[in-house]
Amino acid sequence: MKISSALVYIDIGQLALPEFQRGYVWRRDQVRALMQSLYRNDPVGTLLIWSTDADPQHVRGVSDNDSGSVVKLLLDGQQRITSLYGIMRGQAPPFFQGNTSSFTDLYFNVDTETFEFYGPVKMRDDPTWVSVTRIFVDNLSEITKGIQKVELDSDRAFLHMERLNSIRSIGDREIHVDDITGRDRTIDEVVEIFNRINSGGTKLSSGDLALARICADWPQAREALMGIRSTWAEHGYEFSLDWLLRCVTAVGTDQARFPGLTHLSVDEFVSALTDTEKHIDFLLNLVGARLGLDHDRVLGGRGAFAALAWYVHNHGGNITDHTEQQKILYWYLHCLMWGRYSSSVVSILQRDLEALEGDGIDGAIKELENWRGDLQVRTTDFDWSTTGARFYPILYMLTRTQGAKDLLTGIELRENLLGKQSQLHLHHIFPKAPLYKAGYDRKQVNALANMCFLTAASNLKISDTDPAKYLPEIAASQPGVLESQWITTDPDLWSIDRFPEFLADRRERLTRTTNEFLVGLLSGHEAYEAEVTATASIAATPTAEDDLSYDTALVLEIAARHELTAPGVDGEIADVETGEPITTADLVWADGVQAGLTDPVAFVPSVDGSTAAALSAAGYRVFTSRQALVWYLEGLLGTDIDGDEVVGDPNEV
Repeated sequence: MKISSALVYIDIGQLALPEFQRGYVWRRDQVRALMQSLYRNDPVGTLLIWSTDADPQHVRGVSDNDSGSVVKLLLDGQQRITSLYGIMRGQAPPFFQGNTSSFTDLYFNVDTETFEFYGPVKMRDDPTWVSVTRIFVDNLSEITKGIQKVELDSDRAFLHMERLNSIRSIGDREIHVDDITGRDRTIDEVVEIFNRINSGGTKLSSGDLALARICADWPQAREALMGIRSTWAEHGYEFSLDWLLRCVTAVGTDQARFPGLTHLSVDEFVSALTDTEKHIDFLLNLVGARLGLDHDRVLGGRGAFAALAWYVHNHGGNITDHTEQQKILYWYLHCLMWGRYSSSVVSILQRDLEALEGDGIDGAIKELENWRGDLQVRTTDFDWSTTGARFYPILYMLTRTQGAKDLLTGIELRENLLGKQSQLHLHHIFPKAPLYKAGYDRKQVNALANMCFLTAASNLKISDTDPAKYLPEIAASQPGVLESQWITTDPDLWSIDRFPEFLADRRERLTRTTNEFLVGLLSGHEAYEAEVTATASIAATPTAEDDLSYDTALVLEIAARHELTAPGVDGEIADVETGEPITTADLVWADGVQAGLTDPVAFVPSVDGSTAAALSAAGYRVFTSRQALVWYLEGLLGTDIDGDEVVGDPNEV
């Protein structure tokens, strides 16, 4: 089949996607490599097509009017054909689901014969860069005239025309097609074939495969799942599709592994999904109302939610017993603090499900004790710095639940007092600049023990004031406020030269309060003002704003501008075997800057050799400078980001 014919088939609704196919996931570098291969006349693989009756319920890219007609369903080759359609037509195909930026604005240099995505600094005033889409849709003679604006060089113009024609002739390139014959093939058979032969270069997760099978029976499954995730996102909680499927699997099958989903009927899956949504809503409300962990940045230990959703499900969909609720929170907090689900998720979840089934939440706590040993929090657990550490949510939790007061106003920092003008901001008790000047390192400066939460107004007013100046004023005007934030009232520890002792003192206070809170949960003695029920709405979502370095803020801006996956800020990275923290990175992309498609990335400006080696062993690309990270991103995206007119490291060009 010619490439141009495939595109015509798409235009007339005769080449489409089965509904169980996932969306478009290619990166720009893959698109660029495809065009380069086609230009060089290299092999680009085959297509696998299933010719069958069109059913709009199971097919993307055909209308209801085409129902019953024979349509070619693209099983293998979606990413290639979608990319080619987007480039050659200048728009996405009708069945498209994904990000069009992956194939938009691809350019070809008629002198160097290279493909790159548009970079204004490099290409704006250089007529030798030509839009590839324009090559397919515009008059080639007009394009060559535009290339030579000053004087006409006939030999050069001929060469350019020859190269432009080579690109346009890609449409005449034949791609081998393997056709699954037999209109009587069942969806089940085809899904099985699809799962077995898919060769698109982007590996499908076990969750993808399970969802493909579900969509075969219930085409609306993907839309339903995405709708639930969108609802949670509106309330400040970002959950992955695999995470939601894991929760549904536990609720619907009593198992941790995805394949169990494929044995559910449509009605059983819909019921499990509906129940799971309600159970997660209840758990989000419970954790938000009782622990104050009411937005995405502080919701650690989320792997535990699958086990808890199963537990709620097997208790009639609601747990009203106060003591039982507190034990649930006790177990969840320990999962969060010790990284129980940081590795071996399936096996850990299966063990927890079995423990819950055997002896309820007490059994799960016993399993946790057997796994962890000592559940006591120690002062060293608060040694971690910045907001990615597992104990950052604990600091936030203590602030929200233990009567912490705003340093300037004396108002308790509880949910019902947090309006838009008083959202929680993270405050360095000892300002960063004088600490760095005094020789303290980044880990000390950004230690959790040097942080507290304030309203935005108070944080702005205090700003970089010396604690030896503003803390005495607070102690005099707001009795008890410092103690409520676990800050010593010993003035000798308010000086810069006594900063290490200040940190040690505050770690001791935070540790003691945390252990007391946990004991209260386990015994059921924590007091709460309101009950949480299954019918409650999802918790409100105040935000916590953090100080960012210039380099970090700049990289975040670049990631957003180029529609990359949002990284974790000050994210803790754990050893995949032990679950113990390796380090806290300024920025971390655990699933890659293009989620699931690229290697995990850690931006760690200050890192020693052994830590860097440990990160590499955990599968991370480690960058210690902003420039090196930007060059890496340039190589992925095929575009000049830093304005040096070079894509990637100029020293390697």
